[in-house]
Amino acid sequence: MHRIDNAAARRLFLDAHALTDRPAGPGKGAELAALIHRLGFVQVDSVNTLARAHDLILWSRRPSYRPDALRRLNDRDRATFEHWTHDASVIPVAFFPHWRLRFARDRDRLRARWNDWQGSAFHAEIETVLRHVTDHGAVHSAEIGEARAEKSTGWWDWHPSKTALEYLWRCGDLAITRREGFRKFYDLTERVIPPEHLDAHLPDAAIVDWACEGALDRLGFATSGELAAFWALITPAEAKDWAARALAEGRVAEAEIACADGAPRRVLIRPDTLDRLADLPEPPGRLRVLSPFDPSLRDRKRAERLFGFCYRIEIFVPEPQRRYGYYVFPLLEGDRIVGRIDMAADRQAGALKVRALWPEAGVRWGQGRQGRLEAELDRLLPLAGCDRVGFADGWLRPPGSEG
Repeated sequence: MHRIDNAAARRLFLDAHALTDRPAGPGKGAELAALIHRLGFVQVDSVNTLARAHDLILWSRRPSYRPDALRRLNDRDRATFEHWTHDASVIPVAFFPHWRLRFARDRDRLRARWNDWQGSAFHAEIETVLRHVTDHGAVHSAEIGEARAEKSTGWWDWHPSKTALEYLWRCGDLAITRREGFRKFYDLTERVIPPEHLDAHLPDAAIVDWACEGALDRLGFATSGELAAFWALITPAEAKDWAARALAEGRVAEAEIACADGAPRRVLIRPDTLDRLADLPEPPGRLRVLSPFDPSLRDRKRAERLFGFCYRIEIFVPEPQRRYGYYVFPLLEGDRIVGRIDMAADRQAGALKVRALWPEAGVRWGQGRQGRLEAELDRLLPLAGCDRVGFADGWLRPPGSEG
């Protein structure tokens, strides 16, 4: 059994997520497409207290990145497409043929599931919506079907036509051709996906192999369950069967990594990855602001095991019970997460306002670290649409404190 200490496991994991690279280099065009390919996908989220999730994920690795670069890559160059992994994500368009497995499985699964959630009225709208898009071109949800009720019952209060539109997208009949603001515009998939990817078809077994191998490459090491969860394309049982075959054929090995608390965890790893453990680069000492949806932190339990960082987004926690602000940003320094910061862009005032910062327990917030924070916040200003940083009174909280 190969054993990997916690420091080496962190470096390997961060290297797989492009976080041992010096944050520099072009943030557009082919270089940006290569970064997304390396990560596998970039999660899309609407919350914009500082920047959209996808923009901050890319910026944290390429500070020259600006949101227009992703729009050009997706909307004009068609180097990426938007679909579902564990959530809505921007995905390299070369991966589109593998999503056919997801389309086929969602066609039946979502029809049954959404009957309970939205009711069956959307069934009657599916052909109508598809015909409308065929005849009129790209649409957004407000352009089809009946108007929304005056009083919404929640975020997912979709009228039947909107539900049909989303269903057709999830099943691959429609694709997102662009966003304006954060509004999605849908068109026929054959009008969006380039023919060389649209016309490619793969057997299910090849997709399972690709999904597991690609996930392992982008995680560095993983359990079979983590391989299945990475793209959310295949089932845990399929990933488990793949792992058994790959172990028997010598394509992967088993290893024990040491968690932050010293406990061992058995994982799968490629033999050539074991060979390069001694040559992994040290992560830069620069302090970085990460998105709450950063791929390195998406699995909260894994982040806690590996980094000792207990992290939850407390959107649905009532204010008195919140441990921290409802949407706080992790701070990565070297191979450690050293704190979390609550801040928001007041674009009308032109200020990036820091409301609170909680160092992790055992982290001393001295002048050097404060200087690295201020340098990072200054770099963030263009992305946030601000021209200065402001700190609230009492913004620096005691290490490991709450609230």
